[in-house]
Amino acid sequence: QVELVESGGGLVQPGGSLKLACAASGFSFEHDYYINHIAWFRQAPGKEREALSCISKSGATTYYLESVKGRFTLSRDNAKNAVFLQMNNLKPEDTAVYYCATRPKLACGDVGPYIYWGQGTQVTVSS
Repeated sequence: QVELVESGGGLVQPGGSLKLACAASGFSFEHDYYINHIAWFRQAPGKEREALSCISKSGATTYYLESVKGRFTLSRDNAKNAVFLQMNNLKPEDTAVYYCATRPKLACGDVGPYIYWGQGTQVTVSS
């Protein structure tokens, strides 16, 4: 059974940093081919969920949201079966619940629904 668990959220001042983690179980990000990427999304209050970024099993990263390019960085730790989202120079508009998600067979950027979601971790950027 695929499970994703996010952690690392919290309250941070503008300009600060947070590192989110997404721990995966039920599959091996390094060895399995059934699932080959993990993506990050966020949803702010009253807004639609938006896709932030995606990392493939090869380590290739894609950033979908222009506003996070240069500030957010994806990485993975195959030994821990986890991916990380380093967020720097955080802004109040980054306040949202952050989710990681994955799906079988498809790759980053492919059209299709995400099947497996974590419970989300709250990030609040405020002075």
